[in-house]
Amino acid sequence: MSLKKHLILSAAILLGLQFAGADTIQLQNEDAVTGKILAEKPDSVVVDVGYTVLVIPKSAVTKISRSGEVLEKNSVASPLLTALTPEFYTSGLVNAPAADVQGLVKKIGEAVVQVSTPEGLGSGFFINADGYLITNFHVIEGETEISVEVYRQIDGQLERDTYKQVRIIAINKFHDLALLHIEDKNAPKFKYLSLGSADALSVGDSVFAIGSPMGLERTVTQGIISTKTRELEGELYLQTTAQINPGNSGGPLFNFAGQVVGVTNMKITFGEGLGFAIPVELVKNFLDHRDAFAYSADNPNNPYRYLDPPAPTMHPAHK
Repeated sequence: MSLKKHLILSAAILLGLQFAGADTIQLQNEDAVTGKILAEKPDSVVVDVGYTVLVIPKSAVTKISRSGEVLEKNSVASPLLTALTPEFYTSGLVNAPAADVQGLVKKIGEAVVQVSTPEGLGSGFFINADGYLITNFHVIEGETEISVEVYRQIDGQLERDTYKQVRIIAINKFHDLALLHIEDKNAPKFKYLSLGSADALSVGDSVFAIGSPMGLERTVTQGIISTKTRELEGELYLQTTAQINPGNSGGPLFNFAGQVVGVTNMKITFGEGLGFAIPVELVKNFLDHRDAFAYSADNPNNPYRYLDPPAPTMHPAHK
């Protein structure tokens, strides 16, 4: 039985049934399958539709909605997404097919920005169309005067827009992350990136970074994952041979599906090919719990504020 006939039969039998919190697989022929995804393999998706289990080839899938979270096949930027997406950020398919860096940069480059303060600059990237972006905490530490430069391709020409109404939404200085929001009244909808999975990476996988090293905006560097578990000061980082320099901080590290797998934040000063990135799983956790890390203008160290220790009490020496 062909896949299409099987799906039509499934739809006829399941007519009128509703799946609470069900997953939906959209197909190329505009049909759809609703059920529970049991497994997602490199070449297929296994779905429980209630009375049987279907194995759907990935080649027939155009979109997967997993319990309300929209996952786009080959999704790398907002043109493939709707501006009405209810999620605060978008997660990509774990086994999304790889593409060439040149083509990916053209599609996702506009979602990478330059973040400037009176004391320096770094990089960042949009996570949704409403102007929310991720950067490193150390890029904006101690600063409230922040500007964001966005680069757009318009009629084949690169145009630069600078936004100065930027608000700090949340910070986590222990994981070196900050969430910013562009609040200029005339700001358009922005292209944004899909968050991938650092857990799905393997040592030796190819990655690339886009950022503004030494202020040289829109610089692309390519390398591999050297290790996924480099421990530095009690935290685990992705180590990569993709060149990371001052100014790259806060920018995205991509897999070859164009998904963000890390946030670049440091390098070994006297070494080459020793760059590090915060795994994207920490970014997702930060975003999911952003209310807990909410920034307060009255207390720039919020959400962490340590009280001074009590003064030592003097006791007479015992005889």
